[in-house]
This record gives sequence, structure tokens and C-alpha cells, in this order.
Amino acid sequence: MADDCFGHPRLAAIYDPLDPDRGDLDAYLRMAEEFEAWQVLDIGCGTGVFALLLADRGVDVVGIDPARASVDVARAKPGSERVRWICGDATVLPPLRVDLATMTANVAQAIVDPGTWRKTLRGAYEALRPGGHLVFETRDPAGHAWEQWTREHSHRVTRIPGVGAVESWVELIEVSPPLVTFRRTYVFAADGQVLTSDSTLRFRERDEVEADLADHGYVVQDVRDAPDRPGKEFVFVARRPDGTP
Repeated sequence: MADDCFGHPRLAAIYDPLDPDRGDLDAYLRMAEEFEAWQVLDIGCGTGVFALLLADRGVDVVGIDPARASVDVARAKPGSERVRWICGDATVLPPLRVDLATMTANVAQAIVDPGTWRKTLRGAYEALRPGGHLVFETRDPAGHAWEQWTREHSHRVTRIPGVGAVESWVELIEVSPPLVTFRRTYVFAADGQVLTSDSTLRFRERDEVEADLADHGYVVQDVRDAPDRPGKEFVFVARRPDGTP
């Protein structure tokens, strides 16, 4: 089940205007160039921002996400016909042979169930060609990022064309490491509707992720810093070994 911020049609439609700065994707674009990736699988593609950036560069992209409302937003964007969109997750992928698989932003952490996480790593592995790479990020638990997830730090009012003013904020519900649950609240000034979306993220330690990758046949090639969030994120670069069946 997708969180309502991605799965509710009214919230999916305002996701991009509420988070317009996607400078975090620059590092992924650079890695696509670094690995000479011309076929990419974007796992948890959401509203399609990264997939469309890749498509603009001539990359053959498959974008997959379990939130139909978000995929519908992606499909409605200019240039969306250049991307193959799938509503689902990495456990139900068609046969693929891609150069690069990605999970940007919070996608990896949003997969909280250990069984689903293992199936996702397996699905990505099977989608990669031998020598292909899986790249994703996850927050360093030591940074206690959730301490900033309060109304005081997150409250804002965003004016969105065609929608009007939307008041939004985040508040913690429960911190029970490795799981952290929080609630987003949205108030639409146009009609007064209040919508909420509860989310849970899993904060995995670096050695835990490295072990999970190794267990699924990956070679951990590098663990990098996120350029836009130095010292706060692990960016895992894993490779499917050459010559594997």
C-alpha cells in the first residue's frame, strides 16, 4: 500500500509543487553518465521527475511505482510517452536487462518490511544486466534526522496555481528504531479540506545494508556521501557481477 501522500489523487497532484527543489537528483544523473547507462529502471519513480530527466537525455527508462495516483501524474507530463510506466513494485517486474537501477530519495527507507526489502533487492538484481549497477540512498541513523520532523520546522503555506493555498506540516508519531513513523497534514484553503498521510521509514545501518546486498549477490562497489546532504546519507553503489547468469 502506498502512503496517501503518493496514492491519494489530490495529494499526488500537489507533490511536485510542494517539493520543487530536486537538486538531489543531480548526483544520480551524474552516476548514470559515469556508468554509461542507457537503459535505466527507476524503482519508486513517483511522479516521474527523475525518469523524465533521464528520458530528456535519450535514456530508455522504465519507471515503476505502487502508487497509481503518482504514476497517473507522471503519465500526464510532457514527454511521458518516452518512458515505460508500470504501476507496481520491483517484485513484479517484467523481464529486463538494464544498465542501472535506482531508488532515489526515501524509496529504500520506505520499504520497511524485511521480506519485501529482500524481494526488491532480488527483483532489481534480476533486472540488471551482468555488470549493471544498483544505486540508492538511505539516511545515516546516527544523524537522527527525525528530530527535525516537527510542525515548528516544517510548517509552510504554498500557493499552487489552479489549486490555491495549501498549508502543510510534518509531525512525529513514533520513534522506535529502526522504524520512525510520522504524519503529514495538508489543509486546502479553497474548500477547507484536511488530508493526512502517515508514513514509516526504516533506518538501516551501513553494515546491515552492505550485508543485505552481499546476500543477494551484489558487489558493493562504493558507499558515497550525498553531495547535497554531506554527512547525513549513505549512497550505495552496488554491482551485479559480470558473467552471472
